[in-house]
Amino acid sequence: MNRHSEKSSSKDGAARQGLLFVAVALVAALAAAGGAALLINIMERKQEARNPFYRVVEITDETEDPAIWGKNFPLQYDDYLRTVDQVRTRFGGSEAVPRTPDDVDPRSIVAQSKLDEDPRLKTIWAGYAFAVDFREERGHAFMLEDQTFTQRQIVAEQPGTCVHCHASVYVPYMKLGGGDLIQGFEAMNSMSYAEARKLVNHPIACIDCHSPDTMQLRVTRPAFIEGIRALKASEGIENYDVNTMATRQQMRSYVCGQCHVEYYFEGAEKRLVYPWSQGLRVEDILAYYEAAEFYDWTHAETGARVLKAQHPEFELWNQGIHARSGVACADCHMAYKRVGALKISDHHVRSPLLNINRACQTCHRLSEEELKSRAETIQGRTFALRNSAMDALVDLINDIKMAGEAGRNDAGLTAARTFQRKAQFLLDFVEAENSMGFHAPQEAVRILGESINYSRQGQVVLRDEKNF
Repeated sequence: MNRHSEKSSSKDGAARQGLLFVAVALVAALAAAGGAALLINIMERKQEARNPFYRVVEITDETEDPAIWGKNFPLQYDDYLRTVDQVRTRFGGSEAVPRTPDDVDPRSIVAQSKLDEDPRLKTIWAGYAFAVDFREERGHAFMLEDQTFTQRQIVAEQPGTCVHCHASVYVPYMKLGGGDLIQGFEAMNSMSYAEARKLVNHPIACIDCHSPDTMQLRVTRPAFIEGIRALKASEGIENYDVNTMATRQQMRSYVCGQCHVEYYFEGAEKRLVYPWSQGLRVEDILAYYEAAEFYDWTHAETGARVLKAQHPEFELWNQGIHARSGVACADCHMAYKRVGALKISDHHVRSPLLNINRACQTCHRLSEEELKSRAETIQGRTFALRNSAMDALVDLINDIKMAGEAGRNDAGLTAARTFQRKAQFLLDFVEAENSMGFHAPQEAVRILGESINYSRQGQVVLRDEKNF
């Protein structure tokens, strides 16, 4: 090899080493930049997680408007606004139905009528306002509007008590009571609905479930505070204070149980009472009403003093496997979700069947199709038995009606009316509850079976020759 070749080879080697050095340096620089970016991102996420919200405005115990809260909590507020969605599942939810506005009801869109879907309800509720107007339940955004414009307001004088579960009432209660929640509650109970309606401005809002200073969950409905205290006393726990003694997981159900419950209006002052002093099972509540000699109305076709159950989701859920397993209402209906580094509850409150991935698959390692099928199978079986119970009750009502028209007025007729009262309440306990049995499947079908039994026993006493 000559000297020229040696020099050329040496230069090529140096060039390659230089290029390699540059490449290594470039890779190192890129790795350092990537590592720095990753660290910055991690630090930002940690900082974001440490500061779940930014205080844009001051929120106090008098800040009623959820839009103001939304300035500090835009993610939750955006979800809250989505409760206007109307999406029907197989056994629940509502569809938008057009209507012609009038002087009584200015709305052009409403939910579909349950009375049109199942005319048997008119027979079962004959003589009661629900036989005039009863529609599918819609999201929280409509809770005040639908209560304000229902035709039940026209055919019956509803008290201010009804506002308790259909509006944001915490601030109005405090103002009415001069800072005393219970006194404000009692004052609004005694008003007419028209008077009370003037004092409220929003459907359920942030302040009804959250303390403005700490954002901790709280119960603001006096009827629940008193009802849960009576329930705990029946279990041997005296002077129970839900806002200081309940766990956070319990509160994630209790804030829902403020309204999704059975109730009645007590006395001339129409005080709202949750009938839980003997327990939460349907027989416990029926026994309470029997002891109080309470009835909602006298049935127009039979003369029976009957009861109307009202959305007892909290009571039925308490009898189910989810409650026994420590699963809260919010775990399924307000399932946690990730937004950036934040973990928040989804305030788009809805059926878990519309959010199976987060609501169900967190615990159940099955496909969405399988989970939906299992839920609808439970609901379908409950619905079928519900129909049998309705047929049995309508048969009993028709038999009592015919016996009355025939001039009977004896022990058999009185006993049949008693059976109607029991069958009616047990059926309604499942019919008015908004899960079509899913919250406690075995309990729901047991209740419906008992309702059928009461209806048929009522028919038996009418047919018994000894009672003719």
